[in-house]
Formats: sequence, C-alpha cells, structure tokens
Amino acid sequence: MRLGRSPSLDSNRTRVVVLTADAEFDRSVRATFGASNAIDLVMVPGRVSEHSETLDVEGATVVVVDLDAGRTEEMLALAKLMARVRAWPPVIAVTQSFDETVARTLLQMRIADFLVKPVAAIDLVRACARVGKTTSGGTEPTEAQIYTFLPAVGGAGVTTLAIQTAMLLLNSGGPRTKPSTCLVDLNFQNGAGADYLDLEPRLNLAEIEPRPDRLDRQLLEVMLSYHASGLAVVAAPNRPAEMRSFDPDVVTRLLDMVSTNFDYVVIDMPRTWFSWTDSVLLGSNKLYIVSEVTVPSLRHAKQLVAAIKERLGEDPHPQVIVNRFEQRMFSSGLRLSDLKQTLGDSFAAAIPNDYALVREAIDRGVPLDEVKPGNKVTAQLKKLVVDAAKKPELESKTVPAMKKFKFSVAS
Repeated sequence: MRLGRSPSLDSNRTRVVVLTADAEFDRSVRATFGASNAIDLVMVPGRVSEHSETLDVEGATVVVVDLDAGRTEEMLALAKLMARVRAWPPVIAVTQSFDETVARTLLQMRIADFLVKPVAAIDLVRACARVGKTTSGGTEPTEAQIYTFLPAVGGAGVTTLAIQTAMLLLNSGGPRTKPSTCLVDLNFQNGAGADYLDLEPRLNLAEIEPRPDRLDRQLLEVMLSYHASGLAVVAAPNRPAEMRSFDPDVVTRLLDMVSTNFDYVVIDMPRTWFSWTDSVLLGSNKLYIVSEVTVPSLRHAKQLVAAIKERLGEDPHPQVIVNRFEQRMFSSGLRLSDLKQTLGDSFAAAIPNDYALVREAIDRGVPLDEVKPGNKVTAQLKKLVVDAAKKPELESKTVPAMKKFKFSVAS
C-alpha cells in the first residue's frame, strides 16, 4: 500500500518533510522555509536508518532526506523508505559525498533529485519546487512513456526506426486526440533526425550548458522544431569535427523538461557511451538495441545487452530489434529461427527490409506511411510498439510516474 498521497485540493500550503541529523543543515532549512506562510515545514531529527519504517510522509508534497551515502546502513534504510513511499511523494536526497556508485544506486531507487552539501538555499527551494509539482487537477504527476533506441553497430537504421516509432505513437490516439510526442536526437555530433524530417535543428546547447537550470518550458519551446504531422523534435546542429561530451546536467535537465511536457518521448541515442548514458537508459520505459542482420552485428547486440545488464541491473530490460531482415526460400542467409536462437529472451522483433521505401521517405522528409500507407516496416513496428503497449499484462509492468525523476538526479 502506498503511504504518501498528493496534497488535497483545498489546501494552499505545501508540506515539506525534512529528515536530518545535521544541526547546521537543520538551521539552514528552517531559515529557508520557516518564514513562508505557504510552507508547512516538518523537521524530523535523526538519521534515515532510525526512521525508514516510521517516517510520516502522509500528505507530504516533497520529502528531503539528509544522509551519509558512504554508510551502507544509511543507503539500505533509504531503499527501505523508497519501497514504502513508492511513486509519491517525491524524495530528495542530500549528502556530503558523491560518486558514480552512489549516483547509480540512487537512480535505481528512483530518487527524485540529489543535492550535495553545502546546499545553497536557492538550490534546495528550486529542487523542492521542481519535484513537488502536481498536475492542475491535484493528482499525482503523470510522466511520458520513454522509448530509447541504441545502435549495436553504425548504420543499423536507428534514426529511421526512432522517427517511425514517434510517428506511430503520435497517431496512436486517433486523428482527434493525438498524444503529444517528442523525438529527441542525442547524437550531438552526427545526428540525422532533423535532416530525415527536413527540419531546422534549433537546440542551442551553448546557451543552456553554462546554466542548465535556465531551461524551462518557455526556453524549451523556442528550441523545439515541429514537423507538419505535429511531431516535436529536439535536435542540435551537427558538429562532425567536434568530439565532446556535454555536462550530464545539460542532458538530464533537457530530458527532465521534455518528459514533463510530453506524453511520449522517443530518444535516438549515439553509439558512443557518455557520462549521461546510464541515466538515459535507466530512465527509459522501453530500451531497444538495433542490430543489422549480420553475425558481427548480432554478436555486438548480444554483448551490449549483457554489458547493460551487468552495469545497470535488470531494470532497463534491453531488447534487440533486428533491422532490414529478409528471409528468402532456399537462401543460405540467417533465418528468423537463427535470430531467436542467438538472442534468446532479448529478441524483440525483426523489421522487414524495404530500402527503396525508406530512402524515398528520407529524401522527401516524410514518414514512411506517407510514401506507402500500410507498408510492412510500419506494420511490424506497430505490432512491437503500439499494439504491445495496449496489452494489460504489459501495462501492469509499466514503470510508475517517478520514471521522469531518474533524469533529475544530476540536475
């Protein structure tokens, strides 16, 4: 049973519960929130290891937990608290130490946000305001369903599949009730999403990199490109001669804003593994690795599945899409049974090959269905993405609304 509930509609006060054993942090929090009549501040002295089973979060808008991430018992207690809280209220962790192991552990716990001491008052206020937002109806926040496509090898057709998936999701509600859908091209060096749709990429990374927190809904809207279909696209101008990794805060803040403002988000990932890749994969509801129909590509896909599970655990649950598959009678090429045997449980689907169709769609900057309605590529993707999502047994496995906050840990 979930213990936390969203604040009631007839209350204009925001309830912030803060657990800390640090007297200086206690004084700072009281000075920050105590003077506001709109804040109902509840200070709980002690450590999370003492209160993980008893902390009262009923009716809280946000919970702040001050802990020592270097102590195993503290992290275990936080995990126990998160199991009690589940999707609401959001929990912000505050600690003096930070490293990759701590970050990954907090991501897996679905912590809403993460702050490192010393914490500036304005940073704490912004974090609480960001994660404590509810919908206009006062219900728990609903977040985007996130589909991520990751290439096993170069040239596997990831961008084409990501675009077509975004189009299918955009039209999944029918012509009158199109769910808001956004395609995000995270290949900042050689991304082709905007080119495939004949759009001007408008994401200005140089503007948001110095201060990622500046990115709000208004600035995001300026940096969105829109296709005639209604699909929103986040893409930056290519920098083919500039190999660099952006601060994880830039990517996490960007995806945080996108996932808050759209029903569906489709992410086109680069093959290179960056410092922010873990967060993106962990924040995905569906993670697809795209392979070609060759033995080396299938081998790379299988190795990538194993590496992701070893690195991030079972939560991302990567599945392999084999693209451009052709099975001809009396051919010595790979058969569907070979793909299933090689990939095992990670096999998701084999997408038929129709190179002429895909090439024409790319050259015209339109989705595949506009070139040839009901084509076999779209039909197979629809079975995988849209039809499967409507099955009750898969809906029960959908990651809860806190999925968005996986992107916020580094923000």
